[in-house]
Amino acid sequence: MTAQEKIPEVSQGESEELYEHFRFTVDPGQSLLRIDKYLVNKIENASRNRIQNAAESGAILVDGKSVKSNYKVKPGNIISIVLPEPVRYFELTPEKIPFDIVYEDTELLIINKQPGMVVHPAHGNLSGTLMNALLFHFDNIRNNEKNLLAVPGLVHRIDKNTSGMMVIAKTEPAQISLAKQFFDHTIERKYLALVWGDFKEEGGTITGNVGRNLKNRQVMDVFPDGAHGKPAVTHYKVAEHFGYVTLVECKLETGRTHQIRAHFKHIGHPLFNDDSYGGDKILKGTTFTKYKQFVENCFALLPRQALHAKTLGFIHPTGKKKVLFDSELPLDMKSVIDKWRKYVLARKEAN
Repeated sequence: MTAQEKIPEVSQGESEELYEHFRFTVDPGQSLLRIDKYLVNKIENASRNRIQNAAESGAILVDGKSVKSNYKVKPGNIISIVLPEPVRYFELTPEKIPFDIVYEDTELLIINKQPGMVVHPAHGNLSGTLMNALLFHFDNIRNNEKNLLAVPGLVHRIDKNTSGMMVIAKTEPAQISLAKQFFDHTIERKYLALVWGDFKEEGGTITGNVGRNLKNRQVMDVFPDGAHGKPAVTHYKVAEHFGYVTLVECKLETGRTHQIRAHFKHIGHPLFNDDSYGGDKILKGTTFTKYKQFVENCFALLPRQALHAKTLGFIHPTGKKKVLFDSELPLDMKSVIDKWRKYVLARKEAN
C-alpha cells in the first residue's frame, strides 16, 4: 500500500462503535423483491456483495429473524441491518512497528495493545499508530490470503493509554459478523481497573447515559436516562482491597467511549492516575510526606490511567463457536499493584 492509498479517518476519543444500524419498514405498495436488491437501493454506497456478506453473517433481520440474501421482501416487513461504519479517508502509509499478536487466522487478529499506542490515526497524528502497523502486516500477508480486506477491519476501540485485548477483522464477512456482535452487546469484555477509594460492597452495577461533557468535548460525562448521551451499563466486582485504592474487575454490557472511566468518576472512584477524570491527584490516604512520595512514585511507574482490557470473548465468524482470549497485566500496572500490596502489608505489620 503506497502513501497515496487511503485508510479510514477516525479520531481518538470518538465512540467505540464502528458500525451503524439501518432500519426500514417496507412500503405497502412494494412488489416482491430480493432483499439484497432492495437494500442496495436503500443504503447509499452499499454494494450488493457487501449486503450479501451481511446476510451470510446473520446481520440482516426481517421481523426479528435473520434471512438470506434471496429473501423476497413483502409489504410491512421491518428490516434491520448492521454494517461496519462507512469510511472517511485520508492518506496513511504502512510502518514496520512491532505489536503483540495473541492469535491469528484467516478471518481475524487478536492483539494485546500496549499502553501509549494510538489505535486510530487522525489529522496531525498519521504515523506510529496501530493502524500503520496493521497495514504493514496486511501487506506482508496479502499474497497468501484470499479475501483480505484492503484496510484492516476495526470494529471497536481502546483508548491510547488503556492496554489490552482488541480484535481486528481481516475479511468483510468477519468484519460484519463482529460488528453485529458488538451492536447486540454479546461480546464478552472484562477489564481490570485500579480506582481510588474503598468499597463497602464486593460488587455492583453502574448505570447512566454516557455522553460528551457539555463544556469539554474531550471528556465524557454521565447523565440521567434520556437527558443526553447513550445508555451504558458497567458491572463490577472487587478483586482486591488496598484501603485507599481498590482493584476492580469490570464487565461491560455496553461499549461507550470512556465508559469505565466516566462511570467510576460518577460514583466517586476515579481511576488511579487518570488525568482526564481527576484521578491524577491524591484523593484518599494520609497527609504524611512519606505517603505522598509513595503515591507519586506509583504515578511515575504508571503514567496513565490504570485500566487494562483483560478478556475478550465472542462467536468466531466462521467457526461459529465461542472463543475467549485472556491477557496478563502489563508491567507498569502490575508493578503499581505490587507496590500497593507491599504498602498494605507494611501498614499491617506496623500496627
